Order: sequence, then structure tokens, then C-alpha cells
Amino acid sequence: MVWLPGAYQGAQDFLEAGFAHAVQTRKIALDLVFVDLELEYLDDRRALRHLRSDIILPAAKAGVSIQLGGISLGGLFALDYAASHAGDIDGLCLLAPYLGSRILTAEIARAPGLAAWQPGALAETDEERRIWRYIKSRQTAARPLYLGFGQEDRFSEAHRLLAATLSAADVDEIPGGHDWPTWSRLWENYLDSHVI
Repeated sequence: MVWLPGAYQGAQDFLEAGFAHAVQTRKIALDLVFVDLELEYLDDRRALRHLRSDIILPAAKAGVSIQLGGISLGGLFALDYAASHAGDIDGLCLLAPYLGSRILTAEIARAPGLAAWQPGALAETDEERRIWRYIKSRQTAARPLYLGFGQEDRFSEAHRLLAATLSAADVDEIPGGHDWPTWSRLWENYLDSHVI
């Protein structure tokens, strides 16, 4: 499982939050790769190209099943990767993903809802509309997508829009905000319900 961090976070934050420890204590055969994202490369998609060429394609060539995980802004990039290269990965685990501006999510909610929303013309650089187009067109039989978030998370309204497209078993909404203690609990819940 390859993890993408939120803004101003990195691989070390996952370790300090106990993500690897949670896997080890459960004795799960799951390799974790925590990626550092350089914020200066995010607008030009270089980070996604490097993720694909340096990590995902070599692992796939070796016959490894690959899950992509993302927290906050890392969740946006995980969805953007899936929208562009869905066949490369075997599933997504998103914890409190940033899903775009409130202007866009309000537009989707007013449509009413994702089924009625039309993404319109998509610029190559408009990753927010690209990911919502992917979510909208995603088939229920597609590769697994797990969503976890805190009830008090500042992005919870957008999370609920995404949750409405998923099965109840693939959504975990718990008390908490947009913070590591909440994400750590969600990770442990995911391991207990979807991995063990």
C-alpha cells in the first residue's frame, strides 16, 4: 500500500501516527510505502508521473498488488492518479480526502447530487473536476474505494457527497476532526474491517 500525505506532511508523520505499528501488531502481510510529496511540483503533475514511474509500475511489473492511500491533499492526488491510471492500482483507501473547493462541491450538491451534476469542459489542469468526473463515472463493481473521515472534519460535507456513491461497508464516519488522531483510528478500523 502506497500512502500519499497531506499538505506540509510527509512519510515521517505516518510513522509517528502509528500506521506501520498498527500493521505490525496485527501481523498483517502488508508492505507500506510512505511517499513525500514536494508541493512545488503538484500543479504540473510531476509528482504523479514520478509516483507512477518510480513506485507503481515497477511494483506492478513485479506482480505486486497495489493499493493507493491518501490523507487530505494526498487523497486528492490518489483520486487524480486513479482517474488517470485506474488500471494501475487495485484499490483506494482515502482518509479525509480533500475533494475540491467548496464552490465545486456546492455546485455538485445543488445539481442535486452527483448523479445529476455535469462536469462540463475539463481543462487538463482542473484536477478537482477530473476527480469528480471519475467518481461519477466509477462503476460499483470497480476496484474498491474505502472512505474514512471524522464527523467534525472541515471537509465532511464533501466527504458525504463521495460517501453517497459508495456502499455502507466502504464508508467509516467517526467522531473527530481533520487530524492525525482521527486518521489513526480510521486506519486501524480499515485494517480490522478490510484487511484482516
